[in-house]
Amino acid sequence: MSVQEQGVHKYIRGALQPLFEDKELLAKVIEFFPYPIQVFTPDGTVRLINRAALETIGIRSIESHVDKYNVFEDPIVRNLGFTDQVRQVLKGKTVHLVDFNTSYQDLIYYHKTIDRDIQTISCDITCFPIFGYSGEIEYFVAVSIIKKIYQGREEITRARQYIENNWNEPFSLSKTARAACLSKAQFLKLFKKHTGTTPHEYYINYKINILKEKLLDTNLSIAQAFSACNMNYNGYYAKLFREKVGVSPAEYRKNSEQRARLV
Repeated sequence: MSVQEQGVHKYIRGALQPLFEDKELLAKVIEFFPYPIQVFTPDGTVRLINRAALETIGIRSIESHVDKYNVFEDPIVRNLGFTDQVRQVLKGKTVHLVDFNTSYQDLIYYHKTIDRDIQTISCDITCFPIFGYSGEIEYFVAVSIIKKIYQGREEITRARQYIENNWNEPFSLSKTARAACLSKAQFLKLFKKHTGTTPHEYYINYKINILKEKLLDTNLSIAQAFSACNMNYNGYYAKLFREKVGVSPAEYRKNSEQRARLV
């Protein structure tokens, strides 16, 4: 663990320790921390989690995790060989789990997390105890520093690059699937799963974004901006622009000019 990471953990521990007498205030404070934080009772049950942890891990809801998840019963922690290390925090020690690398498919399998375009999450985790007035451990806290989130499907990355490099050409599902080295059926299924849109929707959205940039150039008429994007202003694409952006191309240009004068 780097000196910088150790400083982050020390700062968080110092900031949180005084707040444990006021749980409502504690919850509000940790919500603003950009680092994933979970608070556990000594038996390993999670009692508090912040938004950064929810989003990083992919937990579906607070209700599905808090008071239900137990770190000492987690098969992922056990399989990685970290369970005994985490238990050391109950002896009053600060524990550093270096290179906690977990397969996202394991998170989906064991904890029913959201299925996302992620293969592996790599992080360092520090667990430290929180003592009550009696000197006994009342809670322990786990703070994660995310080192790398490995995202999946190199094939989909190739397809996105192909679309973005060929946005000014007519869309071809066959050519895009070929660039991804997938059959059209496989490609359609995987692209939707990993991007949330179909390949054609991705192509249209990218093309519309280029058009929006062209419309900011007042040296071009609106028709010329459309033509530069290989679109027909007096046809389908003008209607599509309004559907996607919410205003007509002329209104979009006018609104952009007004905003520019106010800056």
